[in-house]
Amino acid sequence: MRQQWRIIAASSIGGALLALAVIFEFGSEGLLPLDRAATEKTVHDYLEAHPDILVDMTNNLQAEQEKKTEADRQKAADKLGSKAFFDPKLAFITGPANAKTTVVEFFDYNCPFCRASVPALQKFYDKHKNDTRFAFIEFPIKGQESVDAAHIAIAARKQPDKYVAFHFALMSEKGYVDADTVMAVAKKSGLDIAKLQADMKDPAIDSEIAAAHKLADAAKIDGTPAFLINGKMREGALDDKLLAQMAKS
Repeated sequence: MRQQWRIIAASSIGGALLALAVIFEFGSEGLLPLDRAATEKTVHDYLEAHPDILVDMTNNLQAEQEKKTEADRQKAADKLGSKAFFDPKLAFITGPANAKTTVVEFFDYNCPFCRASVPALQKFYDKHKNDTRFAFIEFPIKGQESVDAAHIAIAARKQPDKYVAFHFALMSEKGYVDADTVMAVAKKSGLDIAKLQADMKDPAIDSEIAAAHKLADAAKIDGTPAFLINGKMREGALDDKLLAQMAKS
């Protein structure tokens, strides 16, 4: 009986459907009186006595929704094709063009999960920069400070030999990243600050940020970090093990 209820609870959508499912299930077992008020009280009392059922139901529904969202995101990425993500108009691209392994990241410098992924990603980059194609895509979604940081970072791409080290240094910052932080890290990373300030005036930068947001929308990406590794989409932080697994697929 209880297992049957768990199945119904996990598959019901909305409070009204859930209530009906409970009523019909209990009714079919002859456990509910015909009186509506008494029926509702019986259901209420049962759920109150077994709150773990509601927890299970919520977890199951959330898992099903996440599974569907992930499937929709993967379908969107497949439809777009890898070429859309390796567009130099919106991404900093490095590594051989014919590489069998490809890694794309959408990130925000103020995203804690992006920062949590840095150790694994930087280690992987250092080891595979000569045999893997990387695309770093600015996707500022954490407020104006993140937009300002992305604007400066995109200008830093004009100094490609310094960009990756600068990017990982900036992503490794502990505090909130704003324009002042970016400029300080740029100086520490050896960028030509005069050139950087001049490149920041390029109006194309705003178009690059807009293009990244448009691509994210098309790929159904709504959070950071978002990775596309060998064509497989994932939102959320990566560690060494998960990154290695995805890179092998």
